[in-house]
Amino acid sequence: MTRRDAPPANRVIGLLALMAALGVGWLAAVSVAPNRIVPGSPLRAHEAAGWLGALALLLPLLGLAVLAWRPTRRRLWLALALTIGVVMALPAWLAVAALLNLDPGEPQARLGLGAGFWLLLFCLSLMVIELRTRLVLGAAAGWLLVAAVLAAWWLASPWLEPLALAREYRGRSGQFAGAVVDHLLLVGAAVGASLVLGALIALAMRRHPAVERVGLALLNFLQTIPSLALFGLLLAPLAWLSANLAWVNALGVRGIGWAPAFLALLGYSLLPMVRNTFVGLSAVDAGVLEAARGMGMSRAQVFLQVRLPLALPVVLEGVRITTVQAIGLAAVAALIGAGGLGTFIFQGLGQAAMDLVLLGALPILAMALAADSLLGALTRRLDTRIAPGATP
Repeated sequence: MTRRDAPPANRVIGLLALMAALGVGWLAAVSVAPNRIVPGSPLRAHEAAGWLGALALLLPLLGLAVLAWRPTRRRLWLALALTIGVVMALPAWLAVAALLNLDPGEPQARLGLGAGFWLLLFCLSLMVIELRTRLVLGAAAGWLLVAAVLAAWWLASPWLEPLALAREYRGRSGQFAGAVVDHLLLVGAAVGASLVLGALIALAMRRHPAVERVGLALLNFLQTIPSLALFGLLLAPLAWLSANLAWVNALGVRGIGWAPAFLALLGYSLLPMVRNTFVGLSAVDAGVLEAARGMGMSRAQVFLQVRLPLALPVVLEGVRITTVQAIGLAAVAALIGAGGLGTFIFQGLGQAAMDLVLLGALPILAMALAADSLLGALTRRLDTRIAPGATP
């Protein structure tokens, strides 16, 4: 390959590799604390694991920057293998740092993750996404990479016991499982109800233009209300209903708890659900509908067998947006006693324990990414199957 024919440098990989190397060299990789209360002492990579340990992180990053200079397909595959290898080796690096810096005589001593480590992990994640896009890897390959990384971290978990995040989890393992279930139930109920109600509103908007104008105006206005303010506005009416209506009280509806959280999430979820459903149903080609009527289909058959299947990818895109939004907003609902993973976030903020905050925030991030990936893949799959001339 001549110099003129060589592919242009991949600036994304090169810049991310240099940013990660800068973080490893200059920012604190970990922190060491004798207990949960005392703030940890920050340590850079070479201070935590020695110069050999620092080079074990820096050399692969510099290698990635070199590979990005002339990114042939073979070099891109090598860069992907190197990136995944570094991510899978990080638990071993943390185990070595814990062994070198924690006193075995202090059972409460813990190793925290510093800004340098998080920057390294963030840059490596973006590099994996970029390389997967460049190599045109399918969803199955992406999930296989995720499974390999999770397996490596799970296998190393016995040596990661001194991590502050792991210690926070062990102290609340029973509460954690219940918080995850509560979070998922709240999100699932809100998204499911918004799908049904949003579909009904979208159908009404298609029949009556006045409903479209008023409905979209109200839903847009609802989106402008801050979540905490909306929770507060719902407290008094729900408390009054619970006190004056026996059947409402029997359902467990109170001024605080799951009821105001569910109603607030439902309100925030309606706009993307209604808008996508309305757009999907309205965007179906009139010629396709006319052809269906010409084949003798009834009005209900045209809707169920033609219009709805063609609109389904757009509707699912609304479900994806709504689900990701609800997963994040459900964390705020912990402030009004709705439970969920937000409980750990606000407890950690109140106690100035950032690892407890991460115990609630990281699963929420993982849920949002998983929902986005799964629903996005399902949308693309349906879109491909429906597209003219596409093969399943």
